[in-house]
Amino acid sequence: MFVVLRIRRDLVDAIVEHARRDHPDEACGVIAGPDDGTDRPERFIPMLNAARSPTFYEFDSGDLLKLYREMDANDEIPVVIYHSHTATEAYPSRTDVKLAQEPFAHYVLVSTRDPEEYEFRSYRIVDGAVTEEPVEVVESYMFANTGSDDVPDAR
Repeated sequence: MFVVLRIRRDLVDAIVEHARRDHPDEACGVIAGPDDGTDRPERFIPMLNAARSPTFYEFDSGDLLKLYREMDANDEIPVVIYHSHTATEAYPSRTDVKLAQEPFAHYVLVSTRDPEEYEFRSYRIVDGAVTEEPVEVVESYMFANTGSDDVPDAR
């Protein structure tokens, strides 16, 4: 199955800003979206790296439980799970792969190893298999290819 992460530019900018702000520690977070099959990231949720480490990230278990309850109440799912790598390329480590528990999520990695540039890449991680997927950055989902009817999203 060919999958593309379609994501708004403001969400990409928010992820990169969070990664730069938390550097040299890894940053992490989630972008939730409607649980309606659209695979559309909408709500940016920066999280605290409980490990406070430049080589590892860990969601605080209490914060994560609260987040999943909130998403459940809002009929949302984690469309994007992101974190940064501060000294290496934007590719999942063995630990990242081992911890990946959401088979339908896009796992986004941003590398902040270069202070001027950044790498922004997305992967599907299912049963230990890592598959890189293209990223399409859009200004708005309104006229992005949002479905077979190709009509603007309802507001």
